[in-house]
Amino acid sequence: MRRLIVNADDFGLTPGVNRAIAEAHERGIVTSATLMANSGSFDEAVRLAKASADWSIGCHVVLLDGAPLLDPVRLDSLVRRKQNNSFRDGIAGFAVRALTGWIDTDQVQAEVTAQIRKLQAAGIEVSHVDTHKHTHMFPAALAGVLRAARTCGIRAIRNPFEVIAANYVKVQRGMWKRYRQVKTLNGLAGLFRRAVAKAGLSTPDGTLGIVATGHLNPEIFHAIAENMPEGTWEFVCHPGYMDDELGMVRTRLRESREQELAVLTSPQARQALESRGIELISYKQLYS
Repeated sequence: MRRLIVNADDFGLTPGVNRAIAEAHERGIVTSATLMANSGSFDEAVRLAKASADWSIGCHVVLLDGAPLLDPVRLDSLVRRKQNNSFRDGIAGFAVRALTGWIDTDQVQAEVTAQIRKLQAAGIEVSHVDTHKHTHMFPAALAGVLRAARTCGIRAIRNPFEVIAANYVKVQRGMWKRYRQVKTLNGLAGLFRRAVAKAGLSTPDGTLGIVATGHLNPEIFHAIAENMPEGTWEFVCHPGYMDDELGMVRTRLRESREQELAVLTSPQARQALESRGIELISYKQLYS
C-alpha cells in the first residue's frame, strides 16, 4: 500500500500564495495545507481554509525568519531583541543553537502553543503541525513542539526526514547541495521517531520533495512518484503566485512557486500517482 499526503506550506504568507494553495487543492492534488499564525494574509487564508471541508489544515509553526506572537522578553533563546524583536534568521544558526543547548524547550512550547491556539480561536480544526524550515527535526525544538501539540489536542506531526532517491536528484544539478544537507540531517530521524511515538502522535513514514524545493518540474515529480516506497508519505510543496507582497518577503522561493503550482494542477501529476496505485489522503485520514 502506498498513500500520499500532498501538503502546501506557507498558507497565509501573501494573497498570491493563498490563492495558489486554494487552486492547487480545488483543481490539483493538494490534500492538506499548513497555515502560518503570524503571517500577513492570515485572515484571508482562514476564509479560504473554511471554504472547503475535504482538506486538512495544520499549523505551520514559525520559530525563525519572522516575528513571535508572544512577548519577545519571554523568548530570549529564540528572539534577537536588538533586531526588531524578531526571530533569529537562518536554519544554520538555529541548528547550531539547538544542538549546543541554547534553545529553551519551554520557550518553544509556549510560542508554539500560542500559534496553534490562534488558528483554533479563528475556527480552524488544526489537524497537524509542521515547522518553517523543519526546525522540529532538532530534539530541543521537537520536545517543545510535541508538548504544545499535546496541550492543544493535535494528533499528528510532519516527519521532516526524506528518503532520497539519488536518481531523481541527478535530474537537476542544483539539487546536490540540498541533497547532501538533507542526507546529513537524516541522522536525527531515529530520535524523532522515538520522541513522536512516546508523545503518542501520528506521523507519516517520511517526506518527499524537500530536496526538490525550488526546482520542482514535471520530470522531477514523475521521478519522485516512480521511486515512492511502500507506506504513507508526505509530499511537501510551496505553490504560489509572484505578487508584490511576496517580493518583500525574505524567501528564496519566488518564481518557483508558480512552477510548482503548474505541476500540482497538471493532469500528468495525478496520472503519475494513479498509474502507480498511490492513494491521495489528507492528514485527517492519517489517524482516522
